Amino acid sequence: MSAGRGSTGRPRPTLTEARVTTGSDETAPTRPTSRDVARAAGVSQAAVSLVLGDKWRGRVAEATAERVRAAARDLGYRPNLAARNLRLGRTRTALLVVPALTNEFFASVYTGAARVAAEHGFGVVLYPSPEGTGPARDPFDSARAALDGVLASSMASDAVAAIRGDGLPLVMLDSDPGETPATGTATVNLDIADGMRQVTDHLLTLGHRRFLHLASAVPSWTFDVRAHELAARTAHVPSADIRTARSALTVQAARTAAHTALTAPGPRPTAIVCDDDKLATGAYKAARGLGLRIPEDLSVTGFDDLSLATAVEPELTTVRLPAELFGERGMAALLAVLDGRTPETTALPVELVIRGSTAAPTS
Repeated sequence: MSAGRGSTGRPRPTLTEARVTTGSDETAPTRPTSRDVARAAGVSQAAVSLVLGDKWRGRVAEATAERVRAAARDLGYRPNLAARNLRLGRTRTALLVVPALTNEFFASVYTGAARVAAEHGFGVVLYPSPEGTGPARDPFDSARAALDGVLASSMASDAVAAIRGDGLPLVMLDSDPGETPATGTATVNLDIADGMRQVTDHLLTLGHRRFLHLASAVPSWTFDVRAHELAARTAHVPSADIRTARSALTVQAARTAAHTALTAPGPRPTAIVCDDDKLATGAYKAARGLGLRIPEDLSVTGFDDLSLATAVEPELTTVRLPAELFGERGMAALLAVLDGRTPETTALPVELVIRGSTAAPTS
C-alpha cells in the first residue's frame, strides 16, 4: 500500500486540504495560520509577527502593515495567544484595581481600558479593593506570575504594593503624580483642579458668596485637590465664606451631613459644592426636607456627571469627566510602559455642564 493512500485507496489530504470532522456530516476548514496570512499578504512570516504583535513601527512600511491586517481579517486569522505568551514570557493580562464595582464612573473606566487592551491582544481583570480604599489583597496566589501590569484608580500608590511587589509596571489613575515612584510607573489624571475652578467661577459669577463644601470623607488626592481649588478660587473674593461638611460617599450620609450643616447657627449657605453627584443627591434630599427650593433658595453642584445628574429634578449642574477616555488613556500608558516608551500623561480636560440646579441667590 502506498504511504500516500489510506485504506480505501484514496489519496490522503494534504495539510491545507484537511478538514475537522464533527459529530455530523459537516466539515470545517482548519484554522488559518500566520503562514497563510503571510502568503495572502505577500510578506514574510516575520513581518506578520511584527504587525500582529504591534511591533511593526520603524520596521515595516505602514502600507504593508495594513495589507497584513487586511489579510488576517479576510482569513479570519486569530493568533495562538497561549503559544505566543509562553514564548514571550507574558500573560498579556492587566489588573484594574478600583474602589468599587457599583460605581458607574469606574465601570466606564473599565470599558475604555478593556477596549484599548483588546486592540493590543490584552485582557483586563477588574478587581475591587476590598475595603473601597486602602491596601488591596493579592487576588491571585502570585499576581506577579499572572499579570503583566496594574492600573490602580483613585488610590494611593502604596495600596497596590502587595499586588505589584517590586517588579510589575504600574499606572496610577487620578492620583498624586508627586507620590508615584519613577521606575516602571506612570500617572494619568483628569484635570480635576480645572473642574473645580469652573464650578467656583460659575457660582461666583452668579453672585454666590456663602458656600457649603459637601466634601468626601475618603482621604484621597483627588478630593484634596477639589478642596484646595475651591479655597484658592474664593480667596480672592473678600466676602466669600466656605463651610465644610464631610460625608461618606452615600446618599443617606450626604443627606445627614447636609441637613446638619444647613441647620447650623449663622447665615445659611446659598450654594452647596459637592465632591460628586451622589453627595449632591443627598444634598437635594436635605434641602427638600427643610422646605428649601433648588435653585431658588439653594444652588447645588456635583462632580462626575453620572446618570444621577439627569435623574434628579431639577437636573444637576456638574462637572463631566470623560471616564471611558480616561480608561483608554490609562491602558495606553500601561502598554507604553511595557514597551519601554514614554506614556502620554497630560491631564485630560473636563467640562462643566450647567443645568437647572444653579441660579443667582435670592437674598
